[in-house]
Amino acid sequence: MTETIAQALILIGLGFDLFGCIGLVRLPDVYNRLQAATKCVTLGTCFILIGVLVHAGISPLGVKAFLCAIFVILTSPVGAHALARGAHISGVRLWEKSVVDKYEEHRLSKEAPHAKA
Repeated sequence: MTETIAQALILIGLGFDLFGCIGLVRLPDVYNRLQAATKCVTLGTCFILIGVLVHAGISPLGVKAFLCAIFVILTSPVGAHALARGAHISGVRLWEKSVVDKYEEHRLSKEAPHAKA
C-alpha cells in the first residue's frame, strides 16, 4: 500500500514538473515563465520528494528527502521573486497583453506621493 501511495505522489510530481517545463517553453515573457517555474516545479519537486519519503520511510534517505522538500519550499519563491524584481529593475518589458504592473505602480507612487488624488 505504501509503495502505491509513493508511486502516485511521484507521478503527480512528475505531472506538475512536466507542466512547469511546458510553461517555460510556451509562456510569452520572463515573468510568466518565472511563475510557471516557481509554482509548478516547486510543487512537483516537493511531491516527488514526499513520495520518496513515503517510500523510504523514516530512514536517512527519507529524512534527506523531507529536508530537501523544506529547502525547495523556502528558497524557490524567494529566488523567483529576486529574479523578477531584478528583471524589472533592469528594464525587461512585460508582455504587451499584460494588464497590471504592480512594481511600476509602486515605483511611481514612491516618486510622486503628492500626485495621488
